[in-house]
Amino acid sequence: MTVESTLSRYSEGFDPPVRGDTITAERYISKDWMELENRNLWSRVWHLGGVLAELEEEGDFIRHNFAKESVVMVRQADGSIKAFYNTCPHRGNRLVLGDVGGAPRLTCGYHGWQFDPDGTLVHVQDPEDFPGGNPCGKVRLAELRCETWGPFVFWCMDPQAKPLLEWLAPYPERLAGYGLDNWVRVMNLSADCDFNWKIIRDNFNESYHLPTIHPELSTFINDGLPDTLFEMYDSGHNAMWMKGHQATTRQDFASGEVPAPLDAIASSWGVDPAAYKGRTHEIRAAVIEAKRRLGPERGFANYAHMTDQQLVDYFHCTMFPNLTLTMSPEQCQILRTEPHPTDPEKCVFQHWVLVPQVAGMTEVETPIGVVPLRHAEHVHSVYGDGVSLGFVADQDLSIGTSQQQGLNSRGFKGCILSNQEKRVQRFHELLDDMVHARI
Repeated sequence: MTVESTLSRYSEGFDPPVRGDTITAERYISKDWMELENRNLWSRVWHLGGVLAELEEEGDFIRHNFAKESVVMVRQADGSIKAFYNTCPHRGNRLVLGDVGGAPRLTCGYHGWQFDPDGTLVHVQDPEDFPGGNPCGKVRLAELRCETWGPFVFWCMDPQAKPLLEWLAPYPERLAGYGLDNWVRVMNLSADCDFNWKIIRDNFNESYHLPTIHPELSTFINDGLPDTLFEMYDSGHNAMWMKGHQATTRQDFASGEVPAPLDAIASSWGVDPAAYKGRTHEIRAAVIEAKRRLGPERGFANYAHMTDQQLVDYFHCTMFPNLTLTMSPEQCQILRTEPHPTDPEKCVFQHWVLVPQVAGMTEVETPIGVVPLRHAEHVHSVYGDGVSLGFVADQDLSIGTSQQQGLNSRGFKGCILSNQEKRVQRFHELLDDMVHARI
């Protein structure tokens, strides 16, 4: 690694040392490395499976395909949720072929075996033809751990993993003020991509790319290093806090007029941008005051429980190994990459947007434009086919294929990282330890 700079800010107590292991190309291109991940990584972590809004009644189910695995989460009669491997114990056929649905029983399309929502076999053809007698009531679907947080449902293959809320710490406590429980998923997109899943994970573990890949964000998000705070947790999760409603300090926006779209955002809260000419950095505090005053009458009941920071800033929560949750004042974005079943140089990218329910509001602005404020159906595409995954996400993904190609070069010898990219370094060191079964 390069010599550390003093520009980057890490919270005291949340800046563990890194070893400086070389991050080589093998982990992005090797099938052997992919197999190590399948064996020693993915089986030990919690996976986000879906949202509770899709599991309203007994028998409602969500299917989550992950690499070569497939998991079905099912609402139970007592209101709980169970997760099962999506495989029929008869001869291995997948039971559920759709993303979501609901039925009194899960039925295998091959021989018609049927299972109650709790996973118990309740019907087979020719039940007395089995050597051990009728298998109904004796055979069950293979069950996994299943727990919830806020509007989300998670599953885990490891019986020894920490309970979900402990595994997620400190995010449930840090984000409690947003009141995520009843937020609505208004955007649900995914795409097949031609690069390894870790390329976008690295991207979300640093802000070094913002001035070059996302230059238009500079007028309303302050990505200046002295104003950006990084944290790294013992769990391997990390966070980045960026000031919103304030232009970047990387260039001089403060001495002129309030730039777009910050001017329009301020105006929408009754703050006159003209009054802040020559002192545009002060408009952030004015928006906080306006949101405190006007938010309740506009239906934003959760504002009362949010900190001043949460009313205007951007909180990027990156959960090890492959899930990012980005909080802005009125939006939660889920950004995730998952491995391709067989090809280490491909992945699936997913982008969800959740928003609070606000009385009288029927539409919301999202990264793909204005959409109805209601639960969105899943739309899957192939990256590059013209379907947007969100304007910022499109920019992030645009670099993925060319980076994957470059990582295959004999000329690439390993990453050279700045101090602000320390979260990338730590991610790979923890990944090294897990895939090689050192922890």
